[in-house]
Amino acid sequence: MKLTTVYDNEVYPEASATGLTSEWGFSCLIELSGERILFDTGGDGSILLHNMERLGIDPKDPATIVLSHEHWDHTGGLSDLLGTNHDAEVYLLESFSESFKNKINNPVIEVREPAKICDRVYTTGELGTSIKEQSLVLETKSGMVVITGCAHPGIEEIMGAASGIGEIYGIAGGFHGFSDYHLLNSLKFLSPCHCTQHLSEIVSRFPDVYHKNGVGRVFTFE
Repeated sequence: MKLTTVYDNEVYPEASATGLTSEWGFSCLIELSGERILFDTGGDGSILLHNMERLGIDPKDPATIVLSHEHWDHTGGLSDLLGTNHDAEVYLLESFSESFKNKINNPVIEVREPAKICDRVYTTGELGTSIKEQSLVLETKSGMVVITGCAHPGIEEIMGAASGIGEIYGIAGGFHGFSDYHLLNSLKFLSPCHCTQHLSEIVSRFPDVYHKNGVGRVFTFE
């Protein structure tokens, strides 16, 4: 399984010479067994498509697009992407606005409950109250890797939902204002990015399991 950060607030330092662009938002490509799933689409379609090109990702390839929540910095690139990719299924929350749903001509799957998206990839289902969100849970040989958008429902609630699928190995993505650091003590992989407000504290507390993220960052799991 391969994870590639396509859109983030910063470019991963070791990928800085490749012409990638950073901007506020998040998008991550998941590749496994011939499947390509794009989780979120960042805030700007031109930047998303530019980074995909630089990373050698054909925008027509992802057969599945999963949107964590309706905020622009996670959905803003969708329209430009679907202008190229007319076949991908779009997984979004049932609670998304009708106006948003009506703009999508691709097949739409509305998510409410936890579900299997494809082999080794699951959605937590709709979590949270004021801002509803879904996260992805990836099954690896080491355990479950959780990918968050902004974690508006809270890392604790997301971890609780993911634990119902399997033991959590690690978490990547936005952590928002999370500060209950003891919840991370048993994890073996941490790669917070995007909207994580207390990033420096997480880095200092978990230096052995923290991995810097950014556009162009690639992780592989068995």
